[in-house]
Amino acid sequence: MLQFMKNKILIPALILTGLAVFFSFRYAGGTEGGGGAQEQKTILQTVMGIMEQGHYSPRPIDDAFSQSIYDKTLENLDFEKKFFFQSDIDGLAGYRNQIDNEIMDNSLEFYEKVSAVFVKRVNEAEHYYKESLQQPFRFDQNDSIQLDGKKLAYAKNDTEMKARWNQAMKYRVLAKYIDLKEGEDKKAKDSANYKVRDFATLEKEARESILKIQDRYFKRLKKMNDNDRFSLFVNSITGTEDPHTDYLPPADKKKFDEMMSGSFIGIGASLQQQEDGKIKVAAIITGSPSWQQGHLKADDIIIKVAQGDAQPVEVEGFEIDEVVKLIRGPKGTEVRLTVKHADGTNEVIPILRGKVEMEDTFAKSAIIENKGKRVGYIYLPEFYADFSGENGGRRSGQDVANEVIKLKEEKVDGIVLDLRNNGGGSLSDVVDMAGIFIGKGPVVQVRSSGSQNTILKSSNNAPIYDGPLAIMVNNGSASASEIMAAAMQDYGRAVIIGTNTFGKGTVQKLVSLDQFVNASVRDQIVMAFNKAKGGDAVYDGIGSLKLTIQKFYRINGGSTQLKGVTPDIILPDAYEQLDNIGERKDKQALPWDKIAAASFKLWDKPPAIASLAASSKARVSANETFRIIRQTADRLKLQQDNYVVPLNEQRFVAKQKESEAISKKLEELDKMGSPIMVKNLKADMRRINVDTSSKAKNEEWLKALKKDVYIAETANVIDDWLTSSAKVLHMNASHQ
Repeated sequence: MLQFMKNKILIPALILTGLAVFFSFRYAGGTEGGGGAQEQKTILQTVMGIMEQGHYSPRPIDDAFSQSIYDKTLENLDFEKKFFFQSDIDGLAGYRNQIDNEIMDNSLEFYEKVSAVFVKRVNEAEHYYKESLQQPFRFDQNDSIQLDGKKLAYAKNDTEMKARWNQAMKYRVLAKYIDLKEGEDKKAKDSANYKVRDFATLEKEARESILKIQDRYFKRLKKMNDNDRFSLFVNSITGTEDPHTDYLPPADKKKFDEMMSGSFIGIGASLQQQEDGKIKVAAIITGSPSWQQGHLKADDIIIKVAQGDAQPVEVEGFEIDEVVKLIRGPKGTEVRLTVKHADGTNEVIPILRGKVEMEDTFAKSAIIENKGKRVGYIYLPEFYADFSGENGGRRSGQDVANEVIKLKEEKVDGIVLDLRNNGGGSLSDVVDMAGIFIGKGPVVQVRSSGSQNTILKSSNNAPIYDGPLAIMVNNGSASASEIMAAAMQDYGRAVIIGTNTFGKGTVQKLVSLDQFVNASVRDQIVMAFNKAKGGDAVYDGIGSLKLTIQKFYRINGGSTQLKGVTPDIILPDAYEQLDNIGERKDKQALPWDKIAAASFKLWDKPPAIASLAASSKARVSANETFRIIRQTADRLKLQQDNYVVPLNEQRFVAKQKESEAISKKLEELDKMGSPIMVKNLKADMRRINVDTSSKAKNEEWLKALKKDVYIAETANVIDDWLTSSAKVLHMNASHQ
């Protein structure tokens, strides 16, 4: 996702003015209805108006638009086809070409019908799994299950639906039974006196375990209220416009802001829901309020939560998100947790809420030692930016600049920037980050719906670092990651290594819906809300729209939309053959196109791509780990094409063993290690040694880097670059 620079690039004033006029006209006729329906109609009307007036490439509201909404709504509600009957679909089919007309009339008829049917079928479906799990299963038959919902037909009657649920439960029980059986075999191997439990006992335990899981699943389904289902419906509409235009209810908007900033207000404890429903503390975030207070520990069970000295709430049986809501709150306020420690003692722990920074979100670096060379490695999981944080908040562009400066102080010979699985983020930060390596110059072109182009340039007068640079990407590298990789590739500034990127070349802007709601309409909604929720509840608006308003283009003129960035050096990837990854998986994705190139100057010391690629290809061909990765890619493609799983124990285990054999081989290769050594920077040791938890996490990270075959190969490419540069310097010196 991309977010524009706050107070720098906003939705064009023309769009905002047009929206204001549009909504003053739309709301002029007053309102009808009240309560939830009034709010939902207001949301629908506002979302459609903003998309119509502000989207980069709004689609016509016609039968094709209607059909897509219809299909997406059914798929989002019931992808596995375990709730709706064919008769339900037949009853809803008349709406398939009518939703566009309903939208124009601000009608919710289709939504109300499909929502009512879904609620009814969920309530009815509960007895299917409970009845199925009452009787023992046999695993010696030659049946199987199709796990791809798109290849299933809707059940025609109760008999077919019962059979579908029975099949699904059998699949889950079989998987659990095999896990239990493997545990028994391990115990017998470790102890000659251990008596392995029989099939009937293990099968019964497996059914009981799956029953608990299903009960929790249905509890969550039943908690899904009308607003939740309506949000899903609205997102079927926005997803028809394009894959990245999303409706965000207020709670989701808050989560989005936290994701972008890498921080939130809370206590800094990671929670985990156990199978028995208890809430366990999984980990304490270093530096957080919980860490500073010191009493809350990993493995503690949370029994009660109180707001200061108010009456505590017992949370056993609560869903984890409900407990999180109770624990979160304004900065500086107190939450009191009653916990049961691992030693069996209970304690009431008062903690003042404060800012929690998720360190795993932020840039960090290490030094790779390979063939006598020192290579700086920077890991960047996302292009974060805390626009509203204290002192401006943390910014990925500045953090990466700091890491580069620290690596230069360590006198590294080259730098690797790892953008694998980096889904993007702040556009301003990718522009700043490019300047670290190229100095002043254009980084990306942005085009608005009116075909107006803007060239965004880095402002650095000179690069902070001008040595060898490699950028690692994969099919999870999207948006801002693709801008960065594309710019460095176009300049000839870096060698891009990995697999083809995601292909997201669009720009989104968060728009608050409330600013377009007529005051009288808002008053009615708030009154209905207060009446329904009571005086203690706080109305927080109708949400926001993450709207696609622009496309970005490389400085060479080509878009990264749909096609992504093709690396200079392509490495095997387990997911490279799958067609459900990346922008191409969605039919609503905007097309690839091209505009005029920007004026820019090529880097004067570009890498010798052809030579580096040839050397890498020879190494990869001889590398056993990459050979197994190719085998995994073939297996995953076969599985995608034929997602049928046997429910016969022997055949199920045989299929598992095929996968396990590959995984085991990879584990063996991991244990052999690689020729690279990985260590921390001197400047980071004080932060790392702050406590045992931080030290342990750091050790695990270094181990993972050392085992990473992609990092090892990237270090080899940097070595090739340095070696070839040294040869050129030597030849030039000898000719003088």
